[in-house]
Amino acid sequence: MIEDTLKEAAEKMDKAVEVAKEDFSSVRTGRANPALFNRVLVDYYGSPTQLQQLASFATPDARTLLITPYDVSALRAIERALSDSEVGANPSNDGKVIRVIMPELTQDRRKEYVKIVRGKAEDAKVSVRNIRRKAKDGIDRLVKDSEVGEDDGARAEKDLDALTKAHTDSIDDLLKRKEAELLEV
Repeated sequence: MIEDTLKEAAEKMDKAVEVAKEDFSSVRTGRANPALFNRVLVDYYGSPTQLQQLASFATPDARTLLITPYDVSALRAIERALSDSEVGANPSNDGKVIRVIMPELTQDRRKEYVKIVRGKAEDAKVSVRNIRRKAKDGIDRLVKDSEVGEDDGARAEKDLDALTKAHTDSIDDLLKRKEAELLEV
């Protein structure tokens, strides 16, 4: 019973770290990267669709990204979604492809991105702590219902705390790397 609770908590915490990693990749560093647009949703025939499902990407140089839609009729909707996104892109449409030239990163913009990344890291850590709280409630319920002994419950809590610390440390490491990447000129 306790092993199942700990295993489920570990799986959920791993997913929270993966989500944090994906969130960090959506914040640009210095190069044009298709991962910047992972979170961009396009209104495609009335339903929100991820940009990656509607177009192919090419990076001819470090600051330029070419987006070629599979369906040319979606060109305007993609351009509108890019303009409205928080990426800070300025798309231009030539009728067949959308060219996105990423502006140079100023020091102020880099600091703003660091704040965004720190917020995303804190959200991920809160998610891990919430998973810990739910797992602890489950362990406490097992002890209260006399399904497991108090010693086993205390041991499981220590294991859960170690698991939580490992995952929050992992998020902190990801944050440090992303901050260094952002502040590198």
